[in-house]
Amino acid sequence: MLKFINGSKRFLPVLSGILIGSSFIPFPPWAALFCFVPLWLFWQRQSCLKAVFWSGMTTAFVLTLVGCNWMTYLLHEFAHLPWFLAVIGMILYAFVANCYIPLAGVLWFLIKRHLDCHEWHSLSLLTLITILSAAYTPTLFDWNIGYSWFAAGFPLYHLAEIIGFSGLSALTMGANFLAYFAWQGLSQKREKRLLLILTLSFALLNLTGAVLNLRLSAPDGQFNVLMVQGNIGNSEKLAAELGENYSEAIFNQYLHLTHDALIAHANEKIDFIIWPETAFPTFLGDNILPQNDYAAQLKEFLQLHHVALITGAYGVGVQKAERMLTNSLFLLNDAGEVTTPHYSKTRLLAFGEYIPLEDVIPQIRAILPPIGRFARGQGATMLFQWHDLKIGPQICYESLFTPFAKELASLGANVIINVANDSWYGWWQEPYQHLYMTMAKAVEFRRPVVRVTNTGISSVSLATGHLIEQSPIDQAWTHLYHVPYTKTPTPTFYQEWFYLVPCILWLSLAGLIFVCMRKKPAKQS
Repeated sequence: MLKFINGSKRFLPVLSGILIGSSFIPFPPWAALFCFVPLWLFWQRQSCLKAVFWSGMTTAFVLTLVGCNWMTYLLHEFAHLPWFLAVIGMILYAFVANCYIPLAGVLWFLIKRHLDCHEWHSLSLLTLITILSAAYTPTLFDWNIGYSWFAAGFPLYHLAEIIGFSGLSALTMGANFLAYFAWQGLSQKREKRLLLILTLSFALLNLTGAVLNLRLSAPDGQFNVLMVQGNIGNSEKLAAELGENYSEAIFNQYLHLTHDALIAHANEKIDFIIWPETAFPTFLGDNILPQNDYAAQLKEFLQLHHVALITGAYGVGVQKAERMLTNSLFLLNDAGEVTTPHYSKTRLLAFGEYIPLEDVIPQIRAILPPIGRFARGQGATMLFQWHDLKIGPQICYESLFTPFAKELASLGANVIINVANDSWYGWWQEPYQHLYMTMAKAVEFRRPVVRVTNTGISSVSLATGHLIEQSPIDQAWTHLYHVPYTKTPTPTFYQEWFYLVPCILWLSLAGLIFVCMRKKPAKQS
């Protein structure tokens, strides 16, 4: 089989795309340790930059089709494109979504050509450039293959408290370095040794992760949160935004679900309730005049039940001296009063909440009028304080950006709360990818993450990374969680040495280039 694959040179980039794409969530990481090897084998045989670039594009294209084909549904549902055009949009997205791969290939080829280095140095160079390209190439969704170990439950994911999931991704690509040489001929002793080293290293990393989990200190506090998933789909939310009388139905859905859950748990203490992103279908906040009827009803409801609520809603922000809509998160106390400050989403979704380059080319909005125009928030600069609990707020895909969660942890958050709306993406792939990439922050910073969505998946991740009671998709649902937490959380090694792994990688790359420059192999006569 290996001889057939190695002989089918043109198939190697396609094979790598299949292996990488099918090793990302929701698939198990079955090929993560060797998924780049076919492409790297192909690249090592090339003497033309064009071949390196287009083979890298092929791998990126295939892996995106396999691992991120939910984009087709998003374009149909969110952009209202016919399925035919949505498929074309998916194909175009696949060409650019993982462009770090052809970029890495081009950079490696150009540097290698000037250094004329041995195969071992060449592959070391390629591995480091691929790791750094994956980490620093701009992308719409900040994913990496390290998250797959967490989703699959391999204990090595606990190493993220030391090196983060980006570090785990780097280790995984590093394993491909060993697999590359082992792939070339298992009958030789050296290749067998490398395969043994790879296997033992993987086992040791999992053992280390298990030990890290066991040494975690026991939580010294607990809060009880009632989560409400209203199952409000895209059409209802869009109709409410356009003022087509759906706001009342949405608001009543959340009130009724919450009321029934409060009755069901009447004998249990509930510290606060959480509703998801824009669950409250209109404006909240002191700067909204006049106050709407829904705000008054909500205040009365919370006073009656004497319970606090955190909910997504619309606010008003000022950007460039202009009042604009904000996608915000509000804490209302048990008297139904909005506490200040509230949080507004900072990392906005391109072509959903803003149009790129609109400030430079205002005419773009005339072509794309349905796209929202939101003001940005102030970033991870504030926490909600409810009694002794410090709550770090996030909205939707802000959870994918690790520096954002780090800032919340540095502010002293006991828990991170993420509200989201995944209803645009369907039930396949994306809800699971978004879930685990969000919950991974619980491991990196060792504090619980609470996530509630409009249509699922809602859940809670403990500081151990253990997910409890995941909600169904596309169903109305409520659940009362008893969440243990640490009152004074200790910063993780990753939090305190956040830039250590990138510095090591950059220094390693610089050192390797220096060594190759000093030790050029002699030219064959």
